[in-house]
Amino acid sequence: MKALLVTDEQRAALLVNGRLAAAGEAHDPLPVVRLFTLDAHATWLLTSLDPADGDTAYGLIDLGISMPELGTVKLSVLASIVGPNKLPVMRDRYFQAARPLSEYLRLA
Repeated sequence: MKALLVTDEQRAALLVNGRLAAAGEAHDPLPVVRLFTLDAHATWLLTSLDPADGDTAYGLIDLGISMPELGTVKLSVLASIVGPNKLPVMRDRYFQAARPLSEYLRLA
C-alpha cells in the first residue's frame, strides 16, 4: 500500500494557495507539506496545487544535487517514484513550516 503524499487537510490548503496564485495575488506562503526520499536525498517543500488539474504542485525542489529551485511537479509522478533502494517518496508527518517559502529558498 502506497503512503498518502498529502492529507485531505493539506490538499485543501495547497488548493487555497493555488487559487491565490492563479488569481495573480502576490503572496509568499508557508510550505504546506514536505515530501522526501529516504534513499535519494531529494526534498520537495510544496506550497500550492494547481486548481485546474489538482495534481501540479509548486514549491522548492531539491533533488539532492546542490541545485535547489522553485518549480512544479505532479503529485502523481512523485507517487510513482522509488529511490535506488526501492523506497517511495514519503510525507514528513512532523513537518511544520517555520518561515515562508522565500526564506527556505534563500537558506537552501
